[in-house]
Amino acid sequence: MFRRSYLLIVLAAAFLAAANVGVFAQTAPVTGTVELEKADKTREPVAGALIEVYRIDIKSGFPSSKTNKKGDFSFAGLALGAKYVFAVSAPNCSPTIFPNVKAGQEKLVITVSAGDGKKLTEAEVRDAVAAGSKNATAPSGEQTAEQKKAQAEFEKKNAEITAKNSKIQNADAVASKSNEEGRAALDAKNYDLAIAKFSAGVDAVPDFVGSTPVMLLGKMIAQKAKGFDLYRSGAAISDLPARKVKYGEANKEYDDALISFAQALDVINKAGAATDAADQKKRDNVKSELYSNATEIHRLKAVGNVDNSKGEDAYKLYTAYIALETDPAKKLATQLNLGDVMRLTGDFDKAIAAYRQVLATKPDQPEALGALGLSLVAQGASVVPEDKEKMQEGLNYMQKYTEIAPVAATDSPAVKELKMSVKETVDYLKSQKLTPQKLPAKKKP
Repeated sequence: MFRRSYLLIVLAAAFLAAANVGVFAQTAPVTGTVELEKADKTREPVAGALIEVYRIDIKSGFPSSKTNKKGDFSFAGLALGAKYVFAVSAPNCSPTIFPNVKAGQEKLVITVSAGDGKKLTEAEVRDAVAAGSKNATAPSGEQTAEQKKAQAEFEKKNAEITAKNSKIQNADAVASKSNEEGRAALDAKNYDLAIAKFSAGVDAVPDFVGSTPVMLLGKMIAQKAKGFDLYRSGAAISDLPARKVKYGEANKEYDDALISFAQALDVINKAGAATDAADQKKRDNVKSELYSNATEIHRLKAVGNVDNSKGEDAYKLYTAYIALETDPAKKLATQLNLGDVMRLTGDFDKAIAAYRQVLATKPDQPEALGALGLSLVAQGASVVPEDKEKMQEGLNYMQKYTEIAPVAATDSPAVKELKMSVKETVDYLKSQKLTPQKLPAKKKP
């Protein structure tokens, strides 16, 4: 559910003259209902709400109760003449203090708001009530000047709390609607509208870990998709200057998406670990999706030749994601993509290390064999004199690649391009009198 975590405590000042009361033997019931006021101002009963009872004229408690399916509660035997306060808590609701409860009251309506399900301690309840009932003694039921001042201060503070929570509720309503509309626009591939809607949601709720990163993830996905559309339209243009302009537009969208990634990650990291295991799992899943999309953006930049100047940024992001990812298949695919990005951005040392890591896990991974071979040859040819040993090793890997992965009609464009590059490089090396050799057999563990 799309909610923020906030505390709503509604207090009323109790400035009554102290009475000379003895021990009361008589009791009377108290009944009522707990209702949730939603963002649209409609109400619904809250089932299973916990109502804890504290007596405030003396330090004493009373057995708690829970509401039924209709949100109703009842207490059969509260002492007549005593003063009580109810502390109400429920899942996905803010805790609420309901003061000035007396035996014999019926059909009370206690209103709660959406929240984090927190339960107040007895000390928190008593401290809050004490703030509103300070110096509650006066002759003939009238308030002293000190009492009036305390009451005015309390009412001011209570009004501030109410106003703050009202503002939070309104912001939540805006964010919830914006998120819903952003998702719909994203599904419809209306990326500009999706970006605008998610942005509005983030503006309303800029730093709540429960929803802000989710909206930023949606915005990031829309920006990435818009960037890819711009890249594809540019790739179809034969005029090179015009194509370059379109690629620049695509790259801006990619960069904006990476800004959204950084903002979302900052909100998650500042929030720290969640106290609830399910909530922490949700955060971890969002974080994984953020990294997955961010690394894909760097891959699109490199593969599309849109921007090959961010190799170091890509490397840091990829290594962070690899360390974070727990799924072996995803981790292996990310390691392979890291090698590709490093190779295409010209960092052959990091590319070779990434491909070797893939092959250490899966020795016959075809694309890693071919790409490692290309990287070794490129690195060997980049020095003077040429490093024939590395070029020979590269040729050996590429030869194995051609043997286990022949050209197929079902090959993707990326695989076809890799196979063409490998074939041309192998033919060139053979023309230079290099002969492919079998790779040494892997030792069994």
